[in-house]
Amino acid sequence: RQQKWKSSVSTQAKMPPCDFVPEKYESYPYERMLKIREQNIAPSLRTYYKKPLLLHQGHMQWLFDHEGRRYLDLFAGIVTVSVGHCHPKVTMATQKQLARLWHTTNIYMYPAIHEYAEKLTSFFPDPLKVVYLTNSGSEANDLAMFMARLHTRNFDIISLRGGYHGGSPYTLGLTSLTPYKHGVANGFGCTTTMLPDVFRGPWGGSHCRDSPVQTVRKCSCTEGACLAKDQYIEQFKDTLNTSVPKTVAGFIAEPIQGVNGAVQYPRNFLKEAYQLIRERGGLCISDEVQTGFGRTGSHFWGFQTHGVVPDIVTLAKGIGNGFPMAAVVTTKEIASSLAQNLHFNTFGGNPLACVVGTAVLDAIEEDGLQKNSEDVGTYMLLELAKLRDKFEIVGDVRGKGLMIGVEMVTDKDSRRPLPAEEISQIWEDCKDMGVLIGRGGLYSQTFRIKPPMCITKRDVDFAVEVFHTALQRHVERAA
Repeated sequence: RQQKWKSSVSTQAKMPPCDFVPEKYESYPYERMLKIREQNIAPSLRTYYKKPLLLHQGHMQWLFDHEGRRYLDLFAGIVTVSVGHCHPKVTMATQKQLARLWHTTNIYMYPAIHEYAEKLTSFFPDPLKVVYLTNSGSEANDLAMFMARLHTRNFDIISLRGGYHGGSPYTLGLTSLTPYKHGVANGFGCTTTMLPDVFRGPWGGSHCRDSPVQTVRKCSCTEGACLAKDQYIEQFKDTLNTSVPKTVAGFIAEPIQGVNGAVQYPRNFLKEAYQLIRERGGLCISDEVQTGFGRTGSHFWGFQTHGVVPDIVTLAKGIGNGFPMAAVVTTKEIASSLAQNLHFNTFGGNPLACVVGTAVLDAIEEDGLQKNSEDVGTYMLLELAKLRDKFEIVGDVRGKGLMIGVEMVTDKDSRRPLPAEEISQIWEDCKDMGVLIGRGGLYSQTFRIKPPMCITKRDVDFAVEVFHTALQRHVERAA
């Protein structure tokens, strides 16, 4: 890429060593791949970066492109590669099952679905002990909505603005981010309520969230009394009193918002919201598609960080380390509502998926990945906070474990989003130096850092130094 300016910043960041050697790339040339992309792949499936990456192989936290270049993957296939690319244990288990039995559907009994159902539900508190396996997060949330409506015999479901719960016609009503909305009728019976965002919302500040790094906004909260939480709960009550009937089917929220850029709510907000929903006959749904499986570090599930027990939990992404699988976990009573008529899923819980799921749970435990998420994630958050203090354009650093957001602004006072083209330059620079990060937020203004949970502190040092260099270059460009 041609650069008009000459940067005095050369990155000192040295990529940590990796003894893995990728195979030689032997598929079509890059130009032909671009052509196929243009002609045969739906244009709604967009690519990242000006010159899209052509990735060829993965190994744990590393990705290799067609030219053999290595990248540190801090986005994990959109928060999906939980234990590491091609994790040997998961790969081996899958290969063994591939040779034994791929598919019969769940109308028959086979070992894998029973072994997995028992193992997965053992990670949940009572009474969340019944699982319905599906293929994707949208499908799981779709089913959770359906179950809530069937069980309560109510219809209305409330979600938080900025939430992402899938792209199916049913779940689009819950998803509350304009770029995902299409101008067709969807989401009948879905109501959104104010997002309790302590950085960008009207209330909140430096004491409100469960994170090693607090926002720099001043805060009138005191120990044990969060005024921001009280204000957001008033808004929640206002929605209940004006926008929905006296009884509702449910409320869905991510423990930390994912696509919206790791947005965290004030402590105890979810606890009080759950109580208000239950008073109106509704069920509480926790969307753990991004926060589950130890990613938040302190707990295995995101809902546990809020001290609540939901009625329904939805899982996907990290559940299969990249294999297409998902799940709805709920109580026997709620699951029975669906059994009054037929409801079937051909691929859900197939032998391959269940073996993958079991191997992923084993790898998380054996590799100590929840603890690693906590240690390495906290270290990374604190290192990134130093950059926030140094650069005016780094407005907020937040998150928990390896679920991290860095929100970019023109300045900390106005909190106006940094223009997209400026963010893109920083993002491209990081990629050119070997670090892949995600984007999110309403204006695509937040960098999303959600790597495979096997990354090390050494990787973090490299990534933070690369990010530092990219920010420094931005300052020079602006000057």
